[in-house]
Amino acid sequence: MEIIYYIINFLILALIIVLLFGKKIISIFRDRRIKIEKDLDSAENIVLPVFKESPNDDFTVEDNNDEAEYEKQLLDRKIKKLKNYAELECRDLHISKLKKERKEILSMFFECVKNEYELGSFKDKEAVRNERIIDDILSKTVLTSGDLSYIKRHKALYVTLVSAYPLSESIINKVDKATNELVKSQGGETSFRVDVDKELIGGVFLRIGDTVYDGTVKEQLYLIARRVENRQITEEDTVESYIEYIENQIKKTGDNISLYQRGRVISVSDGICWMDGVADIMYGEIVEFECGERGMVLDIQKERIGCVIFGRYELIESYSKVRRMGQIASVPVGEALLGRVVNAIGNPIDERGRIEHTQKRPIEFASPSILDRKAVCRPLHTGIKAIDAMVPIGKGQRELIIGDRQTGKTAIAVDTIVNQKGKNVICIYVGIGQKESTLSGLKEKLEAEGAMDYTVIVAATASDSASMQYIAPFSATAMAEYFMYEGKDVLIIYDDLSKHAVAYRELSLLLQRPSGREAYPGDIFYLHSRLLERSAQLSDELGGGSITALPIVETQAGDISSYIPTNVISITDGQIFLESELFHSGQRPAVNVGLSVSRVGGAAQTKIMKQVSSDLRTKLAQYRELAEFTQFGADVDDETKKTLNSGEHLTEALKQNLLRPLDDWKQALLIFVVSNGLADNIDILNMNGFEKELYNDFENNHIELVNILKSGNKMDGDTAKRISDTALDTVKRF
Repeated sequence: MEIIYYIINFLILALIIVLLFGKKIISIFRDRRIKIEKDLDSAENIVLPVFKESPNDDFTVEDNNDEAEYEKQLLDRKIKKLKNYAELECRDLHISKLKKERKEILSMFFECVKNEYELGSFKDKEAVRNERIIDDILSKTVLTSGDLSYIKRHKALYVTLVSAYPLSESIINKVDKATNELVKSQGGETSFRVDVDKELIGGVFLRIGDTVYDGTVKEQLYLIARRVENRQITEEDTVESYIEYIENQIKKTGDNISLYQRGRVISVSDGICWMDGVADIMYGEIVEFECGERGMVLDIQKERIGCVIFGRYELIESYSKVRRMGQIASVPVGEALLGRVVNAIGNPIDERGRIEHTQKRPIEFASPSILDRKAVCRPLHTGIKAIDAMVPIGKGQRELIIGDRQTGKTAIAVDTIVNQKGKNVICIYVGIGQKESTLSGLKEKLEAEGAMDYTVIVAATASDSASMQYIAPFSATAMAEYFMYEGKDVLIIYDDLSKHAVAYRELSLLLQRPSGREAYPGDIFYLHSRLLERSAQLSDELGGGSITALPIVETQAGDISSYIPTNVISITDGQIFLESELFHSGQRPAVNVGLSVSRVGGAAQTKIMKQVSSDLRTKLAQYRELAEFTQFGADVDDETKKTLNSGEHLTEALKQNLLRPLDDWKQALLIFVVSNGLADNIDILNMNGFEKELYNDFENNHIELVNILKSGNKMDGDTAKRISDTALDTVKRF
């Protein structure tokens, strides 16, 4: 009852307020709404003043009863206002503002052209122009292989003639006769249709089967828009110069005929589009949809074509038109990419502006033949002791980094990139399915170490579509191939191919391909093999460039015998296996010596490193076997204790912190000293301090020995004794 009493009182109070102050409240809200509308109008005037009319303009429209003439004068006025705006603003206009407003400027000019046609300025010349365009089209018409196949199956072919204005009977009859004769020569009949479409603005196009011969104004404006959008914007550009450029492009527009194939979208979902038409399209070709998004053909069937979409697939509507671009999927390449972060199709995503590229390369490219290669013989130093000593990597090699999640796989890749500073090696890091925060952190690390100057990051994050994750490693390899064929050395890191396989599996299932082992498509092996085979050491005749690939694969519970790991292991020239147990025990990097191997071996090492590390793997394996045996408390003799002590020091010496790569001569020195038992008396907890002291002592007091180590040549007996004696002196002082 008490609650009901409060509710009744509240309603009575609300009624009194409405009766006394209702009109006042309505007035306040009305005034507020009017003010907001005025603010929006004024804001619109500020953003693009060229579209708004002002009573203070010095241009006046003459009194004229002819509506067409009035509209033409109004159009001229808009152009003048646009140029006045350019003269006032271009001096202080920042380049980013020009990039932001170029679409508005372009659409303004296109609207002007459209208005000219709508006002009838070209109607008198349109008939003559259309006849000239038709003659040009008919001189170029041919039947494609797709058309011939359709005629063979259906004994007919569709022909459509569309114009912006009604065509004369003579033109229609001419087209009908010419196309009918063309199709009849192949044993078929034509299904001829004539249509009028005001959206074409002017001109005419003829569609025979899937092939379009386009001589319309709409097509010319489309081509102009593509040229304008692809034009590089420099610091010297202004709004005025940009307007002049667009005007010149429009003036150059003639009766050119565009030839392309067109199809239609059947259905679209989850980044996959099914379409028909475009019968002559090839695998890997680019198509463009009406909304402006693009995609790549990934599946060709008898009745339909499967396409992966690069952009926002929700913008594509069923039964909308799709155009064949006549080009294979390509990405920008060149020096301008260095230091940048780009997406899978080469567009910058680091907010540093457009990339001024001059060349493109197809993302799918044939790998170098055997005769174009030579043996891997030059070391690519990672700066990591455990790797350079036991599983060396050579330039042109493919070395797999494999292990469970959070075992330091990416850390090895980052250290290797940092270690290439000053060594004329271009680095490309491909992040596939990674979090944006992870890639951002990696970029910050590389910038802090000064490594971004020679590095490109290709990012296909977890939030990107499966199609972008699929093409990312292929795009990055195309970027790397540019430098390789220029005679340079490139290091490319695929992080990781496990997520790449998952992305391809998703695409394959959406394309309704049958799944195979572990639900992966059967061609996943071919996918990764054709990717990694592009990494090679080129012969001297081709410039001697190289691509060194470090693919990363994630395992589940250390299972390297599962499908994807075994696939990539069989493709690569060795693997670095990181073990979770070693990682959690404090061994960083957690390289499992028994399962890690380099099939290039000593050919990718300097002579001195090969000499000092020849028995390193055996000693470590012996130590770990004894350590497992003695952990049960068994009594051991003095010789075994010595072996265990030496193995502990060797294991400790191979530990290395993140972003602390070592020069090759320092690694050789430390391994020589520790593997020969010269540091066995050092407390195991002080090994890190002893290592620093050893380097400082040699650099400051024994520069001659340092130069011998840096030369990379094999040590003779005298040199080995001098280094041993010097190291023992350091041990005693320490």
